Amino acid sequence: MWLLYAFGSAVFAALVAIFGKLGLKGVDSTLATSVRAVIMAVFLFVVSLSIGKWNGFSIHSFSSRDWLLIVLSGVAGALSWLLYFAALKLGPASAVAAIDRLSIVFVVVLAAIFLSEAFSWKIGLGAAIMALGAVLITLK
Repeated sequence: MWLLYAFGSAVFAALVAIFGKLGLKGVDSTLATSVRAVIMAVFLFVVSLSIGKWNGFSIHSFSSRDWLLIVLSGVAGALSWLLYFAALKLGPASAVAAIDRLSIVFVVVLAAIFLSEAFSWKIGLGAAIMALGAVLITLK
């Protein structure tokens, strides 16, 4: 099931680039990112509320470590989207998305360091090919 979710995520991420690029004409990228974040927050709140994820929730549902990591994840995500929309406003959507997807290479390295996930020659080669692909897509 995770693979289906991952492919769905990829399709919607592609739509973010297309809709975002079209929507950024004449709009400040930081303002657009902020509006998008509010829309996302409301949408996610309604979805989680409608499927009962808030039932029994309290501030103590998460440990202080969980809160810290979730906050850091939120800040990292916000910075990612601010920079993504700024790049999208200035550059071609395909190149911006390709460079943005280099996050996969960073995740592979960071997951090996911080999560003790496997790092083999196949994973290294795959990451290198992804990096090369991003470079090739951005070349004119």
